[in-house]
Amino acid sequence: MPSTAAPASTHASVSVSLPKTLQVIERGWLSSNSVLGIDGDAATLIDSGYVTHAEQTVALVRAALAGRRLERLFNTHAHSDHIGGNAALVEAFGCRVSVPVGVAATIAEWDEEALLLSPLGQQAARFTHDATLAAGDEFVCGELNWRALAVPGHDEDALAFHCAEKRILISGDALWQAGFGVVFVELLGHSEERGGLREQRETLDMLARLPVDLVIPGHGAPFTDIGAAFERAYRRLEAFESNIDALARHALKVIVAFALLERRRIFSADLPAFLASLAFAQSVNARFLGLSDEALADWLVRDLRRAGALREEDGWVMAG
Repeated sequence: MPSTAAPASTHASVSVSLPKTLQVIERGWLSSNSVLGIDGDAATLIDSGYVTHAEQTVALVRAALAGRRLERLFNTHAHSDHIGGNAALVEAFGCRVSVPVGVAATIAEWDEEALLLSPLGQQAARFTHDATLAAGDEFVCGELNWRALAVPGHDEDALAFHCAEKRILISGDALWQAGFGVVFVELLGHSEERGGLREQRETLDMLARLPVDLVIPGHGAPFTDIGAAFERAYRRLEAFESNIDALARHALKVIVAFALLERRRIFSADLPAFLASLAFAQSVNARFLGLSDEALADWLVRDLRRAGALREEDGWVMAG
């Protein structure tokens, strides 16, 4: 059985600033953070946000480059909110794209089901990758040496990037200040050998042993309260391990909240039909909750409103 406590902490309680050669482009939760590393007159970008923000992403990156050339674009994983600006950045800057090796074939084939685009009702612009990244690969970005780490759980093929010298972790969605990204494997009905919650625990255990003073997450501001972040992540994980229905409900809330961020608003009466159109929502509801489309919509609205993630106005529901 895996342990239920975090490993002994290797994280110093110090104030850490971002190196001048790194810039974090942080936006709302629809788009992932993008991390720009400057190396002389060239630069590398990590992750590119959601497709509806692609024009904004190009403008923000262009301003941050300040005349430098964008040479490379790396993705931590291939979810829509991390790859959505890839095509636009390639068109604007001619950069080379590297993706995690485990998802390379899926991207080449543009399998929208495997990429969780069609099941979740999300979008991404198709792009072509030039190279792959694998766990153990090393590279220079922002005049710093980085090593790629396998961080399965939220995504089976995800990578994080660690700079041991400066004790910085670019964590993607494997670790946030208040948790981690949705773990999909159990909800997608995959075999027990691919237990996502087990893999998420192993990922947290591995990351908690690293020397890290600063985390740049896939969403939210960079943070230095590393020990507290791991405590929150382990508590959330334990809640899901003890009650898989809680994970199912959490995932459905995240998907609806994301849809509201993308669409701005959904007519309340249309929400049951919207949920019925999502293969993921229908599968999870049938396997774990057993609610009618109307009851599922009513519950989601109540819960998201209570959490401050949703508001209702003139018959519409919209992001809070």
